[in-house]
Amino acid sequence: MKVKREYIIPFIGLKVGFHEYQFEIRDTFFENIDYSIIHKGNVNVKLMLEKKETMLIGEFEIDGKVFTNCDRCNDPVEVPVKGHYRLIYTFGTEPSNDETLIVLHPDAYEIDLTENIYELITVSLPTRLIHPKGECNQEMLELLNKYTLQNDDEDRDDEDWDDDEDWDDEDLEDEEDDDDDPIDPRWSALKNLN
Repeated sequence: MKVKREYIIPFIGLKVGFHEYQFEIRDTFFENIDYSIIHKGNVNVKLMLEKKETMLIGEFEIDGKVFTNCDRCNDPVEVPVKGHYRLIYTFGTEPSNDETLIVLHPDAYEIDLTENIYELITVSLPTRLIHPKGECNQEMLELLNKYTLQNDDEDRDDEDWDDDEDWDDEDLEDEEDDDDDPIDPRWSALKNLN
């Protein structure tokens, strides 16, 4: 990952109180991140940084669009990203297990926000990255249908990959509650652990 000065905030000279920053995240930001799942984008990031005596509190607002690969056909897909996140920067030498608590070395005098911004944009992505119905690469969908193993009792047609609708937790609960299916004994044993 290449670090750009525009995403580094030297906090040592900041007065105690609130400081506002704006970042325009464009294609070059994602190009500089190794193994990025996002190829390009246009995202506005607003940061309200509160400096206190012993810590910094960052309130991030993210709003924009990014391009990544469709989970179904692997072609590029435009995905909206939006979110509000809080990160707390504190000083110390012991790492933190809390994702929202970032420990800075006691001698640190600046914060590099590159990784934080990328992670916040990434967690703003929806769980399923797919094209709207009918917009997936039809050639790829045909190949998926051709080479996907299907049970004989399933009545899936050639359009199944394109007709795939979002599942929600209720669908999973309905499947789990189906009394006709035998329960795997391993799951039964795990259910009794409390």
